[in-house]
Amino acid sequence: MSRLIVVSNRVNPPTGKGDESVGGLAMALSAALRQYSGLWFGWSGRTVPAFTGELSIEEFDGVTAATVDLEETDFNEYYNGYANKTLWPLFHYRMDLTAYDRSYGEGYERVNRRFAETLRPLIAPDDLIWVHDYHLIPLARELRALGVRNRIGFFLHVPWPAYQVIATLPGHRQLVQAMFDYDLVGFQTHEYLQAFEEYVLTEAAGERIAPDKLRAFGHTLSVGEFPIGIDAKDFAQMVRGPRARRMRDIMTASTVFKQMIIGVDRLDYSKGLEERFLGFERLLADNPDLRREVLMLQIAPVSREGVDTYQEIRARLDALSGRINGEFADVDWNPVRYVNRNYRRDDLAGIYGAASVGLVTPLRDGMNLVAKEFVAAQDPQDPGVLVLSRFAGAATQLKEALLVNPNSPEEIADALKRALSMGLAERIRRWRALFENVQGEDVEGWRDAFVTALADDDAQAKAALAG
Repeated sequence: MSRLIVVSNRVNPPTGKGDESVGGLAMALSAALRQYSGLWFGWSGRTVPAFTGELSIEEFDGVTAATVDLEETDFNEYYNGYANKTLWPLFHYRMDLTAYDRSYGEGYERVNRRFAETLRPLIAPDDLIWVHDYHLIPLARELRALGVRNRIGFFLHVPWPAYQVIATLPGHRQLVQAMFDYDLVGFQTHEYLQAFEEYVLTEAAGERIAPDKLRAFGHTLSVGEFPIGIDAKDFAQMVRGPRARRMRDIMTASTVFKQMIIGVDRLDYSKGLEERFLGFERLLADNPDLRREVLMLQIAPVSREGVDTYQEIRARLDALSGRINGEFADVDWNPVRYVNRNYRRDDLAGIYGAASVGLVTPLRDGMNLVAKEFVAAQDPQDPGVLVLSRFAGAATQLKEALLVNPNSPEEIADALKRALSMGLAERIRRWRALFENVQGEDVEGWRDAFVTALADDDAQAKAALAG
């Protein structure tokens, strides 16, 4: 088959030793690339005084990585600026946090152009190119301008918001128009796909010419729903591994005679961490009998420290966890364990397995692979219960979870109480249905569905020309 080139903002291949920290995209892309000859291209994560376009090529656990450094101005305007202060909050419905600055947009365009110019010499005529996420929406347009005629697909890992929301972005029409330089655009859920179609039909005067094809801006674009999954086989082996078993034993011993609620999220306002803490506080306030019987462990690695809103949420969560512990703790029990550090995935597998409840309540999330890993880590004979936000993409698949409105502390508290008291038979029934989905719609299925759709469209186009 054709070689596959994957392009993402960061290139951070895992080592294959289970020592990776939280990061669903890196794990998913590595699992996808191992099955295809090709390479992974993107930013190295390093900055230099001036952009040179010099490539660094390395191999990690069967994945070839080609990376380029960015200059400091690029980092500030493209990454900290347009990607994380403009598009990220907007796509997660936080217009109140969205920053509009012309220099951010200029940096975004400049870096996408530089990525295209650096990648262009690596592309062979039959390569399939798969671009990932909101950082790189204009990349296909820049590659086309350099004469690239290969099949190029784009997958959006985060939500695509309602057209009234995206229309608040200055230059929204140009952003959507750039997506029509791709051959295939994929979304996590049908809801996000519908929202994109609604924009095209309403704001761009486009038309649907087939169930999976849109036409606008003089181009025809294939679109589809491709829900991402975890590497279920690899994770199952990890759960049975010595490191995971040891961590599960440690957590079981440290929470003996208590039920543990686990949350694992990057420190981000979209994850609903404040609302989650308030929900747990409400549970303790309304159910005195559960005090000393339950504790919540929240793992929240710090990210994007250069963005003010992330510094602010960290301060608020520090205060909130301290308030809950100050109100309810006893000399030998703290209700909240709040940790701002990364853990290896095999350690997390053990922690998930020791928990009675997985609490995954983002205010808005493209998919959320933590929910799926929690399910995959459970003991089939005595599984824990997943409490899941209805606004996570995973909620469309994991229907046997306890679905909640993450904005409501009362609803979170009610769901936690139900989960903690749920009988074994119901827990097993719900878990089996969840586990069947996690296994059946894993990262291999996601990868194959997208790459096949991208390649099939190419074959159909060639056949039409030949006919």
